[in-house]
Amino acid sequence: MKHTYKITGMTCTGCKANVEDALGNLKEVTRVSADLKKEEVVVEMTSHVSLEKLQETLLLAGLHYTIEMPGHEKHAEVKKPVDGNGVFYCPMHCEDEKTYDSQVGCPVCGMDLVEQLKAVVTTQYTCSMHPEVIKDGPGACPICGMDLIPMEPTESEEDKTYNKLLKKMKWAVLFTVPIFIIAMADLIPGNPLGKVFSQITWNWIQLALSIPVVFYATWMFFERAYKSIVTWNLNMFTLIGIGSGIAFLFSIFALIFPDVFPDQFKTESGTVFVYFEAVTVILTLVLLGQLLEAKAHSQTSGAIKELLKLAPTEAVLVSSEGDKVISIHDIKKGDLLRVKPGDKIPVDGKITEGHSNVDESMITGEPIPVDKNVGDQVSSGTINGNKSFVMKAEKVGSETLLSQIIQMVNNASRSRAPIQKLADKISKYFVPIVILVSVITFIVWYILGPEGDQMVFAFVNAIAVLIIACPCALGLATPMSVMVGVGKGAQNGVLIKNAEALENLNKVDVLITDKTGTITEGKPSVEKVMDASNEFSPQLLKYIVSLNQYSEHPLAEAIVNFGKKINISFLESKNFEAIMGKGVVGTVDGKEIALGNSKLMEQVKASISEEINRKVIVEQEHGKTVSYISVDGKVEGFVTISDAIKETSIEAISILQKKGVEVIMLTGDNQLTAKYVADQLHLSSFQAECLPEDKLRVIEKLQAEGKIVAMAGDGINDAPALAQADIGIAMGTGTDVAIESSEVTLVKGDLLGIVKATNLGKAVMKNIKENLFFAFIYNVLGVPIAAGILYPVFGLLLSPMIAAAAMSFSSVSVIVNSLRLKRVNLK
Repeated sequence: MKHTYKITGMTCTGCKANVEDALGNLKEVTRVSADLKKEEVVVEMTSHVSLEKLQETLLLAGLHYTIEMPGHEKHAEVKKPVDGNGVFYCPMHCEDEKTYDSQVGCPVCGMDLVEQLKAVVTTQYTCSMHPEVIKDGPGACPICGMDLIPMEPTESEEDKTYNKLLKKMKWAVLFTVPIFIIAMADLIPGNPLGKVFSQITWNWIQLALSIPVVFYATWMFFERAYKSIVTWNLNMFTLIGIGSGIAFLFSIFALIFPDVFPDQFKTESGTVFVYFEAVTVILTLVLLGQLLEAKAHSQTSGAIKELLKLAPTEAVLVSSEGDKVISIHDIKKGDLLRVKPGDKIPVDGKITEGHSNVDESMITGEPIPVDKNVGDQVSSGTINGNKSFVMKAEKVGSETLLSQIIQMVNNASRSRAPIQKLADKISKYFVPIVILVSVITFIVWYILGPEGDQMVFAFVNAIAVLIIACPCALGLATPMSVMVGVGKGAQNGVLIKNAEALENLNKVDVLITDKTGTITEGKPSVEKVMDASNEFSPQLLKYIVSLNQYSEHPLAEAIVNFGKKINISFLESKNFEAIMGKGVVGTVDGKEIALGNSKLMEQVKASISEEINRKVIVEQEHGKTVSYISVDGKVEGFVTISDAIKETSIEAISILQKKGVEVIMLTGDNQLTAKYVADQLHLSSFQAECLPEDKLRVIEKLQAEGKIVAMAGDGINDAPALAQADIGIAMGTGTDVAIESSEVTLVKGDLLGIVKATNLGKAVMKNIKENLFFAFIYNVLGVPIAAGILYPVFGLLLSPMIAAAAMSFSSVSVIVNSLRLKRVNLK
């Protein structure tokens, strides 16, 4: 028999493979085929397996996906992947934004892959008396009846990697320290070790002690080196593997066949110089560098982890049976939820009963709590103040603002900035050049080295060149800064979609901004509805309220709310059509109604009397938005709508102008209203009565002049311009279409967020350039010094052990410098 099930939570091919493997292990199952795009899994079985058993099998395998019968999904929109669900990426982004389904190491650079954190976290519950009991939601233990408690989060892959490296580091140090002491015994007064055993015996002891270091603690470096050579993706581990591998094999060969070596390789006692201490110290120092990098990597994604901590795990459901605690994943759209004082708000929604103040600082970056009343929106993860309220769930699971922020930060952290192309080009040729320099170093020292010691100097310096070179410092310079910078922006209400936007923010010449909802509050309110005789007209109001009842435009919403407030009855409305940039038309109670600007009146051939036009101009000169109302082809009156300018708009535009950014307002509103707003903001340039295509043309013209253009907007009509601009900046309070079309989203939705965004772009680019400078200078100076360029003048040579220490800490220094971005003030 064959059954098709709906499965939610899979995000990559690794998830697909895990599902197929887990279900395929059931004895009744003969074949499993999962489809990632359709979110389906087809299971062929010899005898029926219950849905509960299939779900239990996935959970026992550590796979937190939901499997259900098609058409019987409880709430298919809720995805339940956990952090640590098997999606990995390279911290150096060697293959752009490619992800992997295991942590075996990047196939290009060999570095440990980093696990991507998930936007939705699953919390499971267990019994303190019976830990074998694990449930997806709160409740009672089926064995003893005790309340289940939330399980502690499992160890992340980053922590696993760090702990694994720490364990290997301890073993490496345990065996490397004795080797180092034995090798340095000649420097100890009286050489006490020489009296215990002969030099040849101590050499054999060094070999024995080095085996756990080479073949256990650091064997992964040789595996990566071999893989890099086979695939010809030469990297840091190629150099480490060749350098330390040659020294180790040389030492073993010298120990077994000492007679084949010339005298210049031998000590006074006749034994050949061995390099077990150099090999083990080099490998241990490289391991230390990897350990420190693993620790630092976890800090670079700290912003995402902090956001994940905001995600609540349970909520209080208001039902006919009373209040009950449910898991966050059991919330469905439309559920009524009670939020108690001090609780985290579980999902996105609207307050239906009560009022409170809400701390939104974790999302907007603003420390002052916001008053919330009935009808106001609240977001998941924000914290309720000192009063209780009831809310209606509107967005759940991966749809919530918090989940979208986490996903956007994750995606942006993996994106590549254009400046990284320079480092990529250099890294491509870096390793072959270093190997060539190492060979040249060997030849030069062999020919020109000190008499009698040419071979030894040539060998040691050639290895030092291989060990000191660090392509990783170059590769990490950009992505580390991007990752920390994107996280810093998210904590301050600035969401960056990709690294290119971060780089371009630093270059913006012109900011194009919409008026309504961007410069103004975006909360329009109707002031008056007047007829031709300048009297309030309930009939005209009834027409336009009925016409706009199905529209989502902010002005339409303001009109409908005004009508409801004075209890206007709705008439039957048909053939509603929104004409972008002009207004709306339709049939109400059998009459052809048009509501909009003068361009719409021209389109519907409705003439405007001089008297009405004169009254409209007076309103517009005071910054009001006015729409004409035509009935059956004749303009019968107008509606006046006001929208206050945001307090932050004047401050933000002033700061941007001082930075040398030209601010231009493009609005669909009329000339007089636009001029009033522009004068209030001290704008040197504005354009009124713009259709979406007009905004597009203005941006294209500026770009043709070589300007870097940013566009800030919040509406559907802004989407084309946001997509065309070099940087689209959407207000988080705006439409989903605008947000999708932009590269930057301002959660709070005011222009001060643009100031933060430009400051962030400047700080990140400065940090990237510092990192690239450190990486370039390190390699430009380090390689020649390791080759022995200082020896003829100062008599100085660089030990391979010191070279290994320098190489390890070069990558760490780049990461530490990137972490400084956490302390940047964006205001």
